Amino acid sequence: MINKTPKIELNGLRKKFNEKVVLESVGLKVMPGESMVIIGGSGSGKSVMLKCILGLIHPDSGSIKIDGTEMVNISNKDRKSILNKFGMLFQGAALFDSLPVWENVAFGLLAQRTYERDEAKEIAIEKLRRVGLSPDVGILNPSELSGGMQKRVGLARAIATNPDIIFFDEPTTGLDPIMSDVINELIVECVKDVGATAVTITHDMSSVRKIADTVAMIYQGNIIWTGPRDLIDNSGNDFIDQFVNGKASGPIKMEILKG
Repeated sequence: MINKTPKIELNGLRKKFNEKVVLESVGLKVMPGESMVIIGGSGSGKSVMLKCILGLIHPDSGSIKIDGTEMVNISNKDRKSILNKFGMLFQGAALFDSLPVWENVAFGLLAQRTYERDEAKEIAIEKLRRVGLSPDVGILNPSELSGGMQKRVGLARAIATNPDIIFFDEPTTGLDPIMSDVINELIVECVKDVGATAVTITHDMSSVRKIADTVAMIYQGNIIWTGPRDLIDNSGNDFIDQFVNGKASGPIKMEILKG
């Protein structure tokens, strides 16, 4: 059996803000080509974990390895080189209003200065086609697009550089059920096309069932369960059962502020 190095490996990852511990001791492995979906309630630490991996937040302790390379305390030059492997679909698409759609898609290509503008534009138009948008959309401003179209543009940007790793942050937030399913299907197809490893954070169980190979649940700053998508309905874990089925009663207690 071939011993593969994890694409992403977290060990003992800890982060607190003032006295609030957000990540206690997170351990997680994502293997090459895997689509990992991380679930958990609001405030469970999903986004903080993602930001730690991307280097946007510095953990208090623990290890973050990308392809076996330790990222904690790595030099800025080496970090930049490794982060060029990443693509990202942000929660709100996060498009630049001052740039036309094609330039939003080509932003990473132009930033790396490896392509002339005409060549980058051609790639951007092809990626727009890949997510079901016609070339004429490329000249529009993001404000002229619907929420679903903006998500597609965000996805086109995420895959534009053919990244090794793609992060999806709540990819279906704010979309109706039909458009959510369209985006989920596009994510599956596009990730397969570029051969990327995917990490998605979401609380949308329809997304989990559509795009996950493996599911991990984070609760109170720890990964409390990891397993294949097909086991989430029979995990034997009360926390997973409550979350997956949206039950008010169970071990997960939601804080309700009373005025």
